Amino acid sequence: MRPQARDEEIQRRLERILKATGWFEDASIAVNEGVVFISGRTEVDQYKKWASELAQSTQDVVAVVNRVEVGRPKHTWNFDPALASLDEMWFGLVHSLPFVVLSLIIILAALGAAKGAVRVGRLLLRRRLPAGLLREVTARMLGLLVFLVGIYITLHVSGLTNIALTVVGGTGLVGLVVGIAFRGITENFLASVFLSLQHPFQIGDLIEVGGILGYVHQLTTRTTILTTLDGNQVQVPNATVYTSTIHNYSSNPKRREDFVITVPYAVSLADAQARALQVLEKHPAILREPEPWVLVDGFVEKGVNLRVYFWLNGSRFSWLKIRSSVMRLVKRSLELAGSDQTPPDGRDRARGGPTRQVEPNIVATAAEGRLRTEAGQIAEQARESRAPEEGENLLDRSLSDPQEDGATRTEESKSLAG
Repeated sequence: MRPQARDEEIQRRLERILKATGWFEDASIAVNEGVVFISGRTEVDQYKKWASELAQSTQDVVAVVNRVEVGRPKHTWNFDPALASLDEMWFGLVHSLPFVVLSLIIILAALGAAKGAVRVGRLLLRRRLPAGLLREVTARMLGLLVFLVGIYITLHVSGLTNIALTVVGGTGLVGLVVGIAFRGITENFLASVFLSLQHPFQIGDLIEVGGILGYVHQLTTRTTILTTLDGNQVQVPNATVYTSTIHNYSSNPKRREDFVITVPYAVSLADAQARALQVLEKHPAILREPEPWVLVDGFVEKGVNLRVYFWLNGSRFSWLKIRSSVMRLVKRSLELAGSDQTPPDGRDRARGGPTRQVEPNIVATAAEGRLRTEAGQIAEQARESRAPEEGENLLDRSLSDPQEDGATRTEESKSLAG
């Protein structure tokens, strides 16, 4: 079957079209068995491609061989291509103006709906989630979800459905990438949420975490701030606090302390135990329940070690001061037992020696103070010091305040001072 258009007809038709455009110089067309050979010169590469597409779309053309050369334009200051691009951009802008206006309206509406969702979320979660940080995060996540729905609708209305699906599907991927990039920040933030929800400690609690002993001063979204016993403030990352063993010495006000004292072999152990136990039972800061113990702990070169165990109220009294007071009084009792009834004036009559210094029979010396805990003083120092990290305290102050029992503690301590 012969082609409907002969080679000469195809040639003449293409030559007329190329000359009509005015884009080509020395343009010539040769057609052989349906194969079109295009020759000539042009200034724009796009015109060369257009000539190939034109020849390819012509009836009965089998193939196209484009030999058109693209050269530099004769007129350097030719603004026609630039003006054509600007005209095309302007047309596109005018055509997209309705979509832009509608998109802005949808985005503003989505932003307002997101803010409303955050407020509603706060109100609905106020009673269900007691932790303020967790409640705030959940409400903001709800608002973000509403805003993402608005973005999806905006892209879909603009005809960018594929991009909308990519944004929605890629949200999880973006979150994963951000989580990896800011791993430490994310871990500390999540740990702060769990710590504020689980309440392993409160403001003023004496805790030990990561080898650091101190009173809890503040919990932020990044760190837990402790005030050590020497008045320094230490910031412990929340991730470390959450994954470490927490020793809370304030959760149970009862605290047990112990110390070792050596009794010479010549002294009766039963008598020494009885005298030490008598000191513990008479001491006003020592608890009767659980009962104190005085146990034989081991043998040493100079005698037998007795380990003294006793309990105290750690929320009201300093275990360091009480331990000092008990050790001093037990030492005094054992020295009196081994001095053959040393008289009150301190003179050793059996040996005729000089006057011996006898420990005063008082619960607390001037050096030991009133034996009360120093939690209030340290908390006051923490309030007066510069905040090491700005941010909202996630701990509820109403649950624990080291100063709330200050008056009661002072009155009880006065009786201990004698």
